[in-house]
Amino acid sequence: HGLTNTPLRFPDRVISKMVQEYRRESGVRELDRLMAAVMRSVAKQVAMEETVEPQVTPAFLEKVLGKPKFNNEIYTKGHPPGVTVGLAWTSVGGDILFIETSLSKGKGNITLTGNLGNVMKESATTALSYLRAHAATYKIPENKFEETNIHVHVPEGAVPKDGPSAGITMLTSLASVFTGRKVKPYTAMTGEITLRGQVLPVGGIKEKILAAKRAGIKDIILCRQNQKDVEEINKEYIKGVRFHYVSEMQEVLDFALMKK
Repeated sequence: HGLTNTPLRFPDRVISKMVQEYRRESGVRELDRLMAAVMRSVAKQVAMEETVEPQVTPAFLEKVLGKPKFNNEIYTKGHPPGVTVGLAWTSVGGDILFIETSLSKGKGNITLTGNLGNVMKESATTALSYLRAHAATYKIPENKFEETNIHVHVPEGAVPKDGPSAGITMLTSLASVFTGRKVKPYTAMTGEITLRGQVLPVGGIKEKILAAKRAGIKDIILCRQNQKDVEEINKEYIKGVRFHYVSEMQEVLDFALMKK
């Protein structure tokens, strides 16, 4: 970009901001394009004989690239009952997904939206069946299931979603909305469930955990059998994240749902 004789530096915090707030990809091609855009802006300053700062600042980055496209705040703040944060694996690494459940008067119908695959729909049905079977444990009136319509939605409907790993997230969302107890903030989870209430291991743990760390998640609920996958990750990368290993859904709800 003709800046051979111009001292210019990208501090680590600026590069981190570019990676976390402007691009989500498995490689560095888009990051390279972002840096090139910044360089061209600096080249223009040089051509216009304007003052050039020796290093790129976050403010200059936003001036060139615009407002950040990704914001982690939405993952960490408190949400109403029925909203849970799950962890997903994608072709470009781990990602965060929300599962939202709302109730309305009706005849016990369940609606699933959000471009869900068959396996994910089955997870929702399994979660509801488990919750109905253990309604007394969670002090949910049995007739509430018969008199209530349930709508489970996973936002970003343009993105196909499938797999069993959202099982515990589905169940936590349903239990939260039926009991009126919010899910603890800064908490995410992933795991498959069975009708007996067991939690089974899932794949893509490394990618999911790094996505959670990037999003500012503090507590992650995983199947106990996935502990070995966590131990393979460099501890420096997951510093500040607490892991809660479970074998049964009861353990998940005991931790994830707030007491009131």
